[in-house]
Amino acid sequence: MAGRRTAKARDRHTREVQERARLHAARRAWHDGLIHRRHRDNIVASVVGGLLVAGSFASQAAFAQATDPAPAPSPSSSISAPPVAPFETPNTPAPQVTP
Repeated sequence: MAGRRTAKARDRHTREVQERARLHAARRAWHDGLIHRRHRDNIVASVVGGLLVAGSFASQAAFAQATDPAPAPSPSSSISAPPVAPFETPNTPAPQVTP
C-alpha cells in the first residue's frame, strides 16, 4: 500500500499546503494594494493637473482684464524719416572663371 501516508506526513503536508495558501493570499493582497494605490495616484495626478491648467487659464484671463490694452499707433507729422532708395544691382559683369 504505497498510497497511504502516516499521520506525521499528513500533518506536514497539511501545514505546507496551509503555508502556501497563506503566502499566496498575502501576495495577492499586496498586489491588489499596489493596483489600488496606482489607481488612486493617477486620479490625484489628473485632478491636480486639471486644476493647474484651469488656474493658469484663470490667471491669464485676470491679467488680461487688469492691464490696460496697448495704445494703437497713430500717424504723427512731427518727425519723418528720409525716404530710402530702393536696392539697385550694380551693372558689373560676373567674374570669369578659368579652368
